[in-house]
Amino acid sequence: MELLSGLLSSLGLSGAAGLNAYIPLLLVGLLSRAGVMNLAAPFDLLMNPWVLVGIGVLGALDFVGDKIPGVDHALHLLGGVVNTAAGAVLFAAQTGVADVPPALSMALGVIVAGGVHATRTAVRPVATATTGGLGNPVVSAAEDGTSLLLSVLAVFAPILAVAVLAAVAVGGYRLWSRRGGRRPAL
Repeated sequence: MELLSGLLSSLGLSGAAGLNAYIPLLLVGLLSRAGVMNLAAPFDLLMNPWVLVGIGVLGALDFVGDKIPGVDHALHLLGGVVNTAAGAVLFAAQTGVADVPPALSMALGVIVAGGVHATRTAVRPVATATTGGLGNPVVSAAEDGTSLLLSVLAVFAPILAVAVLAAVAVGGYRLWSRRGGRRPAL
């Protein structure tokens, strides 16, 4: 049962990283530092105070920058690497998933975080186009809030985290296909 719970938690955390890399990294580092959760080595480096400060500073810069049209698109390009890497680290960091080989854990984290980030990146231009960029701060705040919710649920209620992650995926797909995902017939 611990393996299943660890896998669900890892899925939730890597999905949260696809929306915002810094929120789940910071939460996991702080909770590990407080003794609420255990991280496998070498990922226990996340609870180092200097690493936490670095994640916090980068997270604050990303939080502000993602609310600015134009800057948010540049951050999403960079996020293709940062978010997927964070997802890989978060998936592999859980000690409850110790039975899963680290390479497989990291690959699963890349797939989950990369998929969520790709969906986010595909949906954001639709919001920009339909609102002239004015809706970007609202969409960004919703992404940040969802990342925080997913992160907390992944640690304390992993089954709910995976349910929310599935709902986010379905909602993103529906929005993309309704608003701008259809290609014109040739």
